[in-house]
Amino acid sequence: MKDKIFIFLQYIIPHSLTSRLVSKLAESKNKHLKNYLINLAIKKFKIDISEAKETDINKYTSFNNFFIRELKDGLRPISSDKKIISSPADGVLSEFGDITNGSLVQAKGKTFTLKALIADSSTTDFTKFATIYLSPKDYHRVHMPIDGKLTKMVYIPGKLFSVNKVTAQNVDDLFAKNERLVCYFKTEIGEVAVIFVGALLVAGIETVWHGKVAPNYYKDIQIWNYDNDSFNIEFKKGDTLGWFNFGSTVIILMPNNNISFKYNQSNANISVNQDLALIAE
Repeated sequence: MKDKIFIFLQYIIPHSLTSRLVSKLAESKNKHLKNYLINLAIKKFKIDISEAKETDINKYTSFNNFFIRELKDGLRPISSDKKIISSPADGVLSEFGDITNGSLVQAKGKTFTLKALIADSSTTDFTKFATIYLSPKDYHRVHMPIDGKLTKMVYIPGKLFSVNKVTAQNVDDLFAKNERLVCYFKTEIGEVAVIFVGALLVAGIETVWHGKVAPNYYKDIQIWNYDNDSFNIEFKKGDTLGWFNFGSTVIILMPNNNISFKYNQSNANISVNQDLALIAE
């Protein structure tokens, strides 16, 4: 019954208004308010502040500034092996595997289509996927899983349903309904996409090359092309791509290149830069 009420509320809550109000609070530079919110989050979500590069909460200019905190150097080591694809984020590896008949697994018994997720029917090379859920306690920066060059970024407007186990099991096409940002990269194994999926209370999605992309008020899909001579935006495995100002989900799409995952089952905890998959010879 509790889950049904929660799902019902997801459909009647004004998603954008609620998220904008939360964003105003999260961006406040009032010292007393931001310190109260930071301390509340640390206590409620059991955030390990000792992992942060800056452990003094007074040094953070806002709650958002705290949520996109950097980690201490060397805390998330990364493999130098070019055959290893690393995790782009801290969180829970909620689902992963093959894209079968154009569909990805959302949760047990539920799938959604690749076409709906990326709003593009022309891309057919993606055959593997991994979905990582970031809870409020997690590190919120997203990193490059493999060496690559940015070729395109697509903002897709949408809803802002909460993203968690309950909504994944009960809201059809959850990740294809929510606001999202799809970043395409040219890599040695082919095209790879890293997708930032928005959610209720997520105060924003930002990238290192563009700045804040969401939330915004576009009603239509927005496309930025970077695959020409005037741009040369390249990333090494482990480089920072961007961040969420609260929490949500990252989906990585990969081509068929004899990729095997290093995990046997879903819902495993995973850390950024940890080995996610292996590229076979």
